Amino acid sequence: MPGLQLTALGHVSFQGEAASSEWSPGESPEKKDGLAQIAPDLTVIQFIKVFPRVMLRTLRHPIFLLVVLSQVCMSSMVAGMATFLPKFLERQFSVTASYANLLIGCLTIPLAIVGIVVGGILVKRLRLGPMHCGTLCLLGALFCLLLSTPLFFMGCSTHQIAGINHQPGAQPGLELFPGCTEPCSCPSDDFNPVCDSSARVEYLTPCHAGCRSRVVHEAPDKGQVFYTNCSCVVGGGPVPAGSCDSACSHLVLPFMILVSLGAALASVTHTPSFMLILRGVKKEDKTLAVGIQFMLLRVLAWMPSPVIHGSAIDTTCVYWAQSCGRRAVCHYYDHDLLRNRFIGLQFFFKTGSLACFALILAILRQQDKEEGTKATIPNPGLQQQLLASGAKKEPEESRV
Repeated sequence: MPGLQLTALGHVSFQGEAASSEWSPGESPEKKDGLAQIAPDLTVIQFIKVFPRVMLRTLRHPIFLLVVLSQVCMSSMVAGMATFLPKFLERQFSVTASYANLLIGCLTIPLAIVGIVVGGILVKRLRLGPMHCGTLCLLGALFCLLLSTPLFFMGCSTHQIAGINHQPGAQPGLELFPGCTEPCSCPSDDFNPVCDSSARVEYLTPCHAGCRSRVVHEAPDKGQVFYTNCSCVVGGGPVPAGSCDSACSHLVLPFMILVSLGAALASVTHTPSFMLILRGVKKEDKTLAVGIQFMLLRVLAWMPSPVIHGSAIDTTCVYWAQSCGRRAVCHYYDHDLLRNRFIGLQFFFKTGSLACFALILAILRQQDKEEGTKATIPNPGLQQQLLASGAKKEPEESRV
């Protein structure tokens, strides 16, 4: 319920009544070829006969279709980010899950809510028409896309992992230790990483580092485990348990600021794009148009987008854990590939939304030109009537 109340803030900013009469083409008070002609006591068979015709007409409306496609792209971006952004931050910047979710809850979500409210206020206070609503959507999508460009270059490189993307025997001085590069006695399904901080090399287990001893350093807050007598480590250790710290964890905050600002700009397009639908379709089709819109958003965006993002992320894995001979969980990702594919998908959906808004604006301008041309062209029938009425009045005036 609190989430519904927050997302409803943008709709509170709507005008009391959508000015559909200003722009809805082909709307006539005498003839209603839509759901308005359906009586409350309409039978199911009669409703089935009318419904496909109205639905097809709604889907063939160019403005409605393009707005829905742009919202599908935006929703796909949001669905992928909401599902995998915490995991992306954990892997890319080596932050904890609690800190990643704290950043999202304190930055991204509030700014997205502010963007929805600002979009509604602009539509209401400035009384934006269809053309200005389309322009606002285009600008929001454009700046959101521009803010995504630096994200491709903000991230950490992949850790050096012994046996995966780093061979310990290739390091000078380690080739004297036999059996270091081939830990055949170490179980392949164990995962207990240790870090050689001097060489910034990570090992899957203490066994893979050739460690033979274990030391626990007690501390008031928590104990720290170290492994010693490691044949694959220069000097024999000690090496602490756990993964190596990231060298660019300080970039997580600028990264999240750009992501949150982009989310705010994308949210600004929510209310004006919704008004484009309400003002574009016929008055009697508005309810059905809104229903079709949300149905398509669920089917085309919220359902497949997490699957697409998850599949793309899985392709960046460099080391899978095995469970009962089957692939289980990914322990290590190629950070550069992960960043390029995750941000690339976001960039792709934002570009699709921008293209749809650009087409909407082009169609609206074309419609305005056609309406202006029709207004300037004189009506031949009206001119003949005026001439005829003037010819009839001349003899009467001469008699006076």
